[in-house]
Amino acid sequence: MQILLWQWVVGGLGALLIGMSKTGMPGVGILTVTLLAQAFGGWNSVGVMLPLLVFADIFAVAWYRRHAQWGILVRLLPWVVGGMVLGAWALHYFGQTDHTKALMNPIIGGLVLLMLALHLLQGKMGEKFAPHSPIGVAGTGMAAGFSTTVSNAAGPIMSIFMTAQQLPKEQLMGTIAWYFMTINASKVPIYLHQGLFTHNSLMLDLMLTPAVLLGVFVGRWMLPRISEQAFTAVILLLAAAGAVNLMLIK
Repeated sequence: MQILLWQWVVGGLGALLIGMSKTGMPGVGILTVTLLAQAFGGWNSVGVMLPLLVFADIFAVAWYRRHAQWGILVRLLPWVVGGMVLGAWALHYFGQTDHTKALMNPIIGGLVLLMLALHLLQGKMGEKFAPHSPIGVAGTGMAAGFSTTVSNAAGPIMSIFMTAQQLPKEQLMGTIAWYFMTINASKVPIYLHQGLFTHNSLMLDLMLTPAVLLGVFVGRWMLPRISEQAFTAVILLLAAAGAVNLMLIK
């Protein structure tokens, strides 16, 4: 498989953003979905992306593991598993075609925008549908499990959910770190079954890991240098940008 210079540049940028999103700026990694799809093709990029995510997750868990809020994860994970089952069924039923991704990504983007609207309007609409309410937890878990399985695109959904918990940034990072490490590792058998890992994709992962490594250190450097207010605002802006990005992917 011959990789052109522009593909290396775009893929390297995507890998850098993966690292940064795991250790300092949640949500920015959603842009990687588009970057890797442009560089390596839609379904090829799904197989390329997951090992890079797991690699970055290791650093995030190592650095922020003590800050995790396990009560939030215990409430969320059963619903996530349900969403993953639905996502695995969708992959099997619809098949790995460009038409499937063209259908799924706008749906995921729409869910993100809906969650963002509910979060921002919860003061006027009440708490019933807020991301941290029982209905919100169930909906978030199902949406996150589905989107992470079909497109590695749960980042904005989880960013909005965690922001709604009003956690300090270190606790947010630790909780997200354990969440994504658990979920991404559990997706490996699904992707193996679907044949999304190939010799070429794994070789690409090996060559892109230095960019991920750079990203995780950049992200860790950034986190203590950004205020809590700015951190929350940037996360929500990135979630909105990620949603629009998903809806525009061709």
